[in-house]
Amino acid sequence: MNKPLLNILGLGILSILLTACGTKSEEQAGLAGSRPNIIIVMTDDQGMGDVTALGNTLLQTPNIDRFYGVSTRFTEFHVSPTCAPTRSAIMSGRHEFRNGVTHTIRERERMALSTTTIAEVLNGAGYETGIFGKWHLGDEDEYQPYSRGFTETFTHGAGGIGQSYEGSCADFPPNQEKEGRYFDNAILHNDTIVKTKGFCTDVFFQAALGWIKEQHDSSTPYFTYITPNAPHGPMIAPDKYKQRFLDMGYDAGTAGRYGMIENIDHNFGVLMDKLTEWDAWGNTLVIFMTDNGQAGRGGKLNGKNVTHWTAGFKTGKGSPYEGGTHVPAFWRWEGVLGEGVDINGLSAHIDFFHTFAILAGATIPDGIQAIDGKSLLPLLEDPHATWEDRHLFFHRGRWDKGEDPNESKFNECAVRTQRWRFVNNKELYDIIADPFEKVDVSAEHPEVIADLRIVYDQWWEETLPFMVNEDAPYSPTHPQVERYNKQLADKGIPEWTPNPDVL
Repeated sequence: MNKPLLNILGLGILSILLTACGTKSEEQAGLAGSRPNIIIVMTDDQGMGDVTALGNTLLQTPNIDRFYGVSTRFTEFHVSPTCAPTRSAIMSGRHEFRNGVTHTIRERERMALSTTTIAEVLNGAGYETGIFGKWHLGDEDEYQPYSRGFTETFTHGAGGIGQSYEGSCADFPPNQEKEGRYFDNAILHNDTIVKTKGFCTDVFFQAALGWIKEQHDSSTPYFTYITPNAPHGPMIAPDKYKQRFLDMGYDAGTAGRYGMIENIDHNFGVLMDKLTEWDAWGNTLVIFMTDNGQAGRGGKLNGKNVTHWTAGFKTGKGSPYEGGTHVPAFWRWEGVLGEGVDINGLSAHIDFFHTFAILAGATIPDGIQAIDGKSLLPLLEDPHATWEDRHLFFHRGRWDKGEDPNESKFNECAVRTQRWRFVNNKELYDIIADPFEKVDVSAEHPEVIADLRIVYDQWWEETLPFMVNEDAPYSPTHPQVERYNKQLADKGIPEWTPNPDVL
């Protein structure tokens, strides 16, 4: 397959090419440089099976469903199999392994310092940039979001609230207490750790909305990255959200997980209502997505094992199959993108970098990392535009620290094209005919397998030199723990109060 032409064109040439190719409609000509506000809401471990609009009859997600109904939906959208890798790919526009992110812990969750982030690019174009929730790309100072292009930071540490691992990856000490772990958390607000009050997801949305209101009132373009740690385990939710599942007879884990999802839906509804109140939809692109495939795929009902709705996928988080990487992607920009429109072109998180930069009229600096993704503007402007086929590469990573990555080259890996998914160097699925991978057709298509092996081998060899964290020694201390203890001794931990205008 030829390298996509759009990846190697300058922004000015790209704009001319799109017009010449007829991919811009009369009404929507000029999306390049239109400078919308951009809001991404990306939940943690929620999957295709965790939305009522996609078939779950147990959950109640009326606000996400309402958003789905008025959105343009990328129906073949993919992310990485696990969380830190997806976040790295969004920030960088390239496969996570090329940022050194081959794990979610063990110093291999740290995004290479050589990486230029989309937040840096947007900030360079005059955007304010805020993150609210989970970062998970390094806890040491130089890896923190405020050092990677974000002008507003409101985050917990590690990969989840309360987590602590060998090396640098650990949250603030109060969050590591098991009782009430997702309530009244310590949060890093820019350069100060603060004590919040309430359930974590509520707090992250409150902080984001307060900051968005400030940018809206000052007419400043903004990029908002709302990344709650929910519904990642442990399965803890406010009583009012989990009680109805307990009353049905579901186990505490299911009740907690589904309660977290319904709480997310509530907060997403508040965000939608505030954007309406502020008359902000016309110049704001809002994206709802998840960071990997569905977790929490089973539980108990009245003491008996049950399988939760999976939207048909046979696997979930951490898998190289469709269920591990195929996630919801709903885009809403009132008056610009179509309502209830599906886009079938194969797309991915790595495409955000070019797409957002071009929308913002930003200059991508010379000499930064090679970008694997491509601009989605042709599909946003014309959902039926010709979309060149491509190869997307997936790998679970997570081999043991100190192990030669080559030993795991074919463990939990996949190559995806519009039609095919080639898994673990042996299984082949025709996704168009068999979207849930029920029939391995490798025997019938040896020529396809031969071609996909060639491109995967080439990709692997090109990617190996960028796995810069493989031999990184463990940090002797937990930097967020040290930071907390120092601030506690020096000036204490102040309480954080949300903006009353958004409550």
